Amino acid sequence: MLDFSQITRDLFIGVTPQSADYSLLWENGVRLIINMRFGQSPYPHPDPGSMPIDILWMRTFDNPFLPIPQKYLLTGTHKALETISKGGKVYSHCAKGRHRSVAMGASILIAQGYSAKDAMAVIKQQRPISDPYIFYIKARIQQFERLWKHHAHASLPKINL
Repeated sequence: MLDFSQITRDLFIGVTPQSADYSLLWENGVRLIINMRFGQSPYPHPDPGSMPIDILWMRTFDNPFLPIPQKYLLTGTHKALETISKGGKVYSHCAKGRHRSVAMGASILIAQGYSAKDAMAVIKQQRPISDPYIFYIKARIQQFERLWKHHAHASLPKINL
């Protein structure tokens, strides 16, 4: 049985799905899987479905000395927002659904208007095993929030007065 949690209407966080789990994810409306594991084959497991779910593989470690690159969080967030805008849902995973997948999930929530503090709180509430408050994950989430705010303001049209 796949260990995952529904965080919001559009976002799920959990462990690495096996090939047999794709049908469950599809039935739940998942159209994008963001794999936050570094591991070699067999990750990600192939989707055997006739209409495969998109997979975005962001190879990263769960290690305070090798932080998750912000470019990975930005790339995953943009792809997630694109999927959600088309009516799909997103599944973010790592080995245990506690750290890397949580950083990605929090980044997606921040892009949807949550503060970093609220994003971490809702994830912790919906997935009690998650640990968004461990220092190196919390730091990445907070840095993403600052980066996203700058990114959002940088994309606003300039007004000449």
